[in-house]
Amino acid sequence: MDRHKVFVSFHHANDQIWKDRFEAIFYNYAEVIVTRSVQDGDIDPNIHPETARRMIRDEYLRDATVTVVLVGHETWKRRFVDWEISSTLRDTEFNPRGGLLGILLPTFPLNPDRSYNPRIIPPRLHDNVASGYARLYSWTENPASLQQWIHEAFMRRNENPPPVNSRELFKYNRTTDSWT
Repeated sequence: MDRHKVFVSFHHANDQIWKDRFEAIFYNYAEVIVTRSVQDGDIDPNIHPETARRMIRDEYLRDATVTVVLVGHETWKRRFVDWEISSTLRDTEFNPRGGLLGILLPTFPLNPDRSYNPRIIPPRLHDNVASGYARLYSWTENPASLQQWIHEAFMRRNENPPPVNSRELFKYNRTTDSWT
């Protein structure tokens, strides 16, 4: 299986520990991934949103072939997560469309029957899971499983169904309990 450059999207304040764990687990499994992500302080939160979105696409997602969204209980509220997913789905002259998948973190609140509330995952990710473009998985520490998920997302990126990227981009972080 091919090695892929992966962009990791996550909620920095809540889930940095899980992003660090994700990288630590898979760092030594060299055939899986090369990770990239926007770090706190990389993008000035006061710059114009279009400039920030362009920076995300052109500087951070440029070489990535798949975006992995680490989904915690408030990840869906973050505007940068929304912008990163949107940028992944765009097919532009210099940056081809990327594959997309989500991983529910162990801290993500599941229903008693182990199902999840789709209104507390990032809405743009939800749209693409519902359409079949993306998949959503539970956390794993198995490098072979992750490698398979990433490769499948990479293979789906140019197949039908096409990605769904029609929602209006977040202007601000959300403060409600769900996106309904």
